[in-house]
Parts: sequence; structure tokens; C-alpha cells
Amino acid sequence: MAMLEINDLNVYYGVIRALKGISFEVNEGEVIALIGANGAGKTTTLHTITGLLSAKSGSIHLDGKDITKTPAHKIVKMGIAHVPEGRRIFQNLTVLDNIKLGAFTRKDKDGIAEDIEKVYKLFPRLEERKTQIAGTLSGGEQQMLAMGRALMSKPRIVVMDEPSMGLSPILVSEIFDIIESIREQGTTVLLVEQNAKKALSIADRAYVLETGKIVLSGKASDLINDESVKKAYLGE
Repeated sequence: MAMLEINDLNVYYGVIRALKGISFEVNEGEVIALIGANGAGKTTTLHTITGLLSAKSGSIHLDGKDITKTPAHKIVKMGIAHVPEGRRIFQNLTVLDNIKLGAFTRKDKDGIAEDIEKVYKLFPRLEERKTQIAGTLSGGEQQMLAMGRALMSKPRIVVMDEPSMGLSPILVSEIFDIIESIREQGTTVLLVEQNAKKALSIADRAYVLETGKIVLSGKASDLINDESVKKAYLGE
């Protein structure tokens, strides 16, 4: 049984059908990439999985349990964390306060303190800047903060929306190295990413979305060599 199963999901914005019966699955320990052009439905998919949008029909199962109508805060408690597009950190709070807010569903003070140290180990720059106001961080540091905050809920799956957006090539490589480290530590990753080449280079499997439909899926290593994918998404 897959850890996360999406089955025949239909989502509307008013009369516009944004997702048209998509189905896919994520297995424990995988990095799964969702790639596609702007407006393909990638962010809508993540928002529906994490309870920020409601599906018109279809289902989402986590470990076999139907979570389709579960509110967002309960989905966090169940083990799915969201790193949103544009980071959405709390600009006026310190780095440390932002990290602590990621643990809002937890009561285990000792465990929270331990996990803050783990975040610092993964993102040493956040420890250096823990008393700094988050809004004064660079774009790359804000992205690290958004990722670190998500990890504080002790998720089994992290869904990430465009983690490399607006970053320099060096920082993009650093962010992708960190995503691989997160997977190595046992957390499953569902990744939406405009940088299709980078996403496919670290993913186990991938799904290609076009105008709300999955049009292609398979091993990432196969898709990165697929002529249609190269032409449409890899600039080759």
C-alpha cells in the first residue's frame, strides 16, 4: 500500500476545473516530483492534499485512511507538512520563533528542543541567524527557514512548492542537496518544481501535469531522457 494515494481528484475554482481526475501515489521514502508548466495544476494539487483546498470529487488517502475532507491543521498532526510557494515565513518574528511555530501541534518540550538542534545541524546558517528578524534574511535563507519550520512538525511527508524559485544557481544546488538529506533522514518528499532538470535528478519517480491532467509518469531517470519531456521542460 502506498503511503499517500490520490485517486481521481477533481478540483474547481468556481466554474474552472483546475484538476481533471488526477491519480498518483507516493511510497514511503521516495522523492516524487510533479512537473509541468505554470497553470498546470501543481500548486492546486499540493493545496488539496494539505487541506487548503477542497476537492469536488475523488479521494486522498494517507496510510489507507481517507483524509479528503480533513482540515489543514489536522493533516499537519497526521504527518504531512507543507513548504509553500513564496516561503510564507513570519517576516516580523525572529528565525528561532519561526522555527518554534513549526511545532505548534506538539507538546513535547524536550523533543521540540532536540528537533530545533536537528534543524540547525541541517541548516547551520539558521543557527547563526537565530535571533535575526526573518524578513531581513536573504531569499535562500528564507527558503531554508521555511523548510526547517516544516520539519518541526515531525512530518512523514513534506510537500514542497517551488523551493528553488528566485534563487541563484549555487543556492539552488544547496537546496536540492538539503532535500536529499531530508529524504536520507527518512522523510518522504513530494516536490513541485519549475526546475524540472534538478527535480528529476533527485526524484525516484515523477508525474507530468498538463492543464490539470497527468499526461506522463514513470521513473525520473527515464523521464529525464524522454524526448517530449526534454523538449517541453528541460530546454533541450
